[in-house]
Amino acid sequence: MDTLPEQAYDNFTKLASMICNTPIALITLLDDQRQWFKSRIGLERSEIPREDALCNHTIIMPDNIMVVTDATEDERFADNPLVTSEPNIRFYAGVPLVTANGEALGTICVFDNKPRGITQEQLDALKVLSREVMGQFELRRSIATLEQSMLKQENYIDQLQEYQRELEKVRAELENQSLTDPLTGVNNRRAFDTRFEEEFLRAKRYKVACSLVMIDIDFFKQYNDAFGHTTGDEALKAVAALLKEDVRIHDMVARYGGEEFAIILPNTDIKGAMVMGERFRRSIQRASWAHKQITISVGVASLHEGMQKPIDLLRESDTALYDAKQSGRNLVIGPELNRD
Repeated sequence: MDTLPEQAYDNFTKLASMICNTPIALITLLDDQRQWFKSRIGLERSEIPREDALCNHTIIMPDNIMVVTDATEDERFADNPLVTSEPNIRFYAGVPLVTANGEALGTICVFDNKPRGITQEQLDALKVLSREVMGQFELRRSIATLEQSMLKQENYIDQLQEYQRELEKVRAELENQSLTDPLTGVNNRRAFDTRFEEEFLRAKRYKVACSLVMIDIDFFKQYNDAFGHTTGDEALKAVAALLKEDVRIHDMVARYGGEEFAIILPNTDIKGAMVMGERFRRSIQRASWAHKQITISVGVASLHEGMQKPIDLLRESDTALYDAKQSGRNLVIGPELNRD
């Protein structure tokens, strides 16, 4: 306790926040009087009295995960100052940090200021992170012991280094999962938002082209209603796969939401983007579909001098997509100057 911040632990809290989509994530340690935060995201204070800590209940049952969907409706926490005032906690999920001999030292936990639930995949990820945090604690302690003994156990050091590499692989895999849509396997909305802003700012700074393609599967609700959501999911995966086959190595395909996809085309002007949009449309139309022909509507826009923020390019491409759907669907429409 009371050690300086360390990037390794901050990486775990960042992953926990991203995976569970919560504004607050903590790695905590508890003694008799207080709960201290080894790492924190979304919370300014560095410690609280132990009597106010929701994690005080979590470590009582070190073999379990504690989930509170709405703290205001839980008699254990309804009067807690963290619930009745800032940060106005509603949702909580915490996993104990347990030593090899079964002693709970603290938790890795996430909070939200609105009631909500949590998926089994998110719970499993928190369990993985709790084990890796403990591994990091044990690694630090082992390294300190080895340094004090003048590094005589060289073989053990090699094992620790291998463990560190494995730990980095786990961290990288978890981070990748947090940026991937689990159904289609393409990038998710979080990954799109980050990359889109980067490409927009890069294009503005270096005065190069950048285009955005918005795609919507035509009449997808009717398709789901007719053939069921399982078949609809298979259709979404197939569309995503076809789009990935058609893009270039530096392009990015993302599931924007529902049956809508977004494709970022760096270094591509409006003419090139319209060609790519038509390629996407034809690829979907010409594909073999088991139940019913699937088509897409495509909206295309490119960066121009009148755009100051990424939202400007997004709105223009979204408007073009709306016009494509209003004009009969199975169409590619770009900026108004490029329309017939």
